[in-house]
Amino acid sequence: MRAMRFLALATAVGIGGWAHAAHAQHPAAGRERLTGAWHLVSLGETNPKGRLETVAGLKGALIYTRDGHMSVQIQYPDASVSNAYVLHGYEASFGTYDVDPAAHTVTHHVEGSITRGLVGKTLVRAYRLSGRRLIIRSTRPEEHWQVTWERDEAHANGTN
Repeated sequence: MRAMRFLALATAVGIGGWAHAAHAQHPAAGRERLTGAWHLVSLGETNPKGRLETVAGLKGALIYTRDGHMSVQIQYPDASVSNAYVLHGYEASFGTYDVDPAAHTVTHHVEGSITRGLVGKTLVRAYRLSGRRLIIRSTRPEEHWQVTWERDEAHANGTN
């Protein structure tokens, strides 16, 4: 199923548009805008007609800390989903991250994952912020997925 193919790629997680830069030159710059806890709003893929097709029933959390650590978890409604990134309907990884605010990219350095194939990988993602929402996309032109996260009001200023 096409939906399951792009869901696995989401593990990853500026209004001015999407950038495709490689790695942040100033890793600490821009972290404050991403710092905090985010909950999953939607995960989808743009179809050939340009419309975003999302998958219902997903739950997830994304956390960026001030000191440069990240964690992402997504629970799929169907526990039988398993592939290179998802194990029994669940995907999770953690590590460190860098932000390049000029290029609108966040780079995840995966230190651990439920899917061993991600361990040690560096995943560059384009991002943009829109109000309380963080939208993350792949920087790879052949991938068309998009994940939308929303910051809880209690975490809007990076506080607990």
